[in-house]
Amino acid sequence: MGRRTSLASLAGAKVDDVPGRSDLLLLSLPLEKLIPTRFNPRRNFGTEEQLREFGLKLQQKQLQPAVVVSRAGYLKLWPEEAERIGDIPYVIANGERRFRASALVGRPTLDVVHHEEVANSRAEFLDAVLSENNDREDLDPIERALGIETMVVELGGADKVAKHYGKSGPWVSNQRKLLRLTQELQQLVSSGELSIRIGRDIASLPQEEQAGAWQDELDRRAAVLAAPRPRRTKDEPAAEPVQQPAPAPAPEVVREPVSEPVQQPVREAVRQPDQVPAPVTGPVTGAPAPSVPEVGEEVASGEYDLSVPARRAAAQRPEPLPDIATVGAIPWRNPETVFRTIKHWMTPEDLQSLHKLMREHLQDS
Repeated sequence: MGRRTSLASLAGAKVDDVPGRSDLLLLSLPLEKLIPTRFNPRRNFGTEEQLREFGLKLQQKQLQPAVVVSRAGYLKLWPEEAERIGDIPYVIANGERRFRASALVGRPTLDVVHHEEVANSRAEFLDAVLSENNDREDLDPIERALGIETMVVELGGADKVAKHYGKSGPWVSNQRKLLRLTQELQQLVSSGELSIRIGRDIASLPQEEQAGAWQDELDRRAAVLAAPRPRRTKDEPAAEPVQQPAPAPAPEVVREPVSEPVQQPVREAVRQPDQVPAPVTGPVTGAPAPSVPEVGEEVASGEYDLSVPARRAAAQRPEPLPDIATVGAIPWRNPETVFRTIKHWMTPEDLQSLHKLMREHLQDS
């Protein structure tokens, strides 16, 4: 990744009293000996009043110097700039706003750091130009996109820019995408009225469709704001909770105590299953749970609700009731476990039939 030029570090750099050395040189130069580079992507330097206020602060004290390179070093990178540069000996890499503000209030000089290594390559120079903008808190997304676009053009391709920053090709494309917007929409992005995310979505459309897409977004926002929202005043009572109708009571089932364990599996009184539930992995305790689980889960977990509403809820499930005799892991030798398990899975009507069958079975035995 290319070297970034930090102005904060340059401000405290070592001062070289012999021109031409590789050390940074802190100078106070007349404004007529300075010219900004044309590669600065910054377009918004503030209003004239804001620049004037900034220039007056600089007259009192300039906390951060601008960064410059020599005319010769700059023209070595861009010889076609000779006519524009003329005889001006220094080119500003970053600090153009300080230069403009100083000129507006009539300040004769500007504190600069002569950092000739910035002109070692086009990539390093452009990176130094962009670093100041990237470090700004009020960074304009369009200015950043312009800076990346400038690097793509001057370095000869997006792949070189991606390699310079240690990024991927899609990252570079994503940064440049906002430049496909119309000038009007780019201004809205700069002002913050149009977000970067929505701006990139609209930029995917042909420019003749972008204005309509933005109007659709404005209409959507207006509809959201206009949608009525219920509000409750201090004196207005809270809405009464909706009372759910009480479930009809289940028919009472007369149960007779079972004196002996049921040794034979009962099939006739239970509905035949389409599938067999998972085997039991632990003892069935019959501890009630706050809700009835899905079929096959309650026996495996050992947690189920044996209440009448729970059995009624189980009877209303779309799944068929399982065949008790096929649940091989249930400890059938324990009559209480058998009875609790059967009672859990069966409806009241099934329980009546089971009791009748059990009485007949006991009489026959």
